[in-house]
Amino acid sequence: MSTDSRYLEVSGLSVEIVRKKIKNFHLAVYPPDGMVRVAVPLQTTNENVRLAIISRLGWIKRKQAEFERQPRQSERKFVAGESHYFQGRRYILEVSERSEKPSVKLKNNSKILLSVRPDTPKEARAKIMADWYRGHLRQQVPALLEKWQPVIGKEVSSWRIQKMKTKWGSCNIPEKRILLNLELAKKSPECLEYILVHELVHLHERHHNERFRVLMDQYMPKWRSCRDLLKNEPLAYEHWIY
Repeated sequence: MSTDSRYLEVSGLSVEIVRKKIKNFHLAVYPPDGMVRVAVPLQTTNENVRLAIISRLGWIKRKQAEFERQPRQSERKFVAGESHYFQGRRYILEVSERSEKPSVKLKNNSKILLSVRPDTPKEARAKIMADWYRGHLRQQVPALLEKWQPVIGKEVSSWRIQKMKTKWGSCNIPEKRILLNLELAKKSPECLEYILVHELVHLHERHHNERFRVLMDQYMPKWRSCRDLLKNEPLAYEHWIY
């Protein structure tokens, strides 16, 4: 798909414009700083983009205020005593340095024990933790797909877990491929289920329109509470949103 990206100042906002071979405007606001991005048809003029942004300024400001209020974790250093999250619960990190293969495990329902070799740097500790989180997601997803694909009437050709900076999940509709954000391992299990259902429903409806909402209501009547739970749980130091 052909695209052309540039920036435009509108009422004090720096708006990223992405021109694509599409028919409609698509406006989004991303955390943590409320970055504004609009995807527009290729021939759309900057003046028309400006008018569209101005007409949505109230909504944009409300979204930015929501992100400003949302709790965030400080940067993780992967040292003893830090708070880390797993499946929606807060754990205290305990670090053990020993000359054995690195590992991560839960301890006493209140701690995560990270075992590393002496002098392991922060980046390597972060990767060990990320691999542990990824392993847990890989165990959960197949059962969720087995549960939900027959209900929704769509099947994916493949799925993958990936670090994503702006979305909790995404769906390549023509290829029927789903990506899930690695950070979902830190969130409540119902959040992972909601995102998976959300992406499967996109195989019926590409856009977040009324039909999409009707389908979500049909398949997962409590999806809004899951969405709100995901919004209200702490964001990581890196930037994540759906």
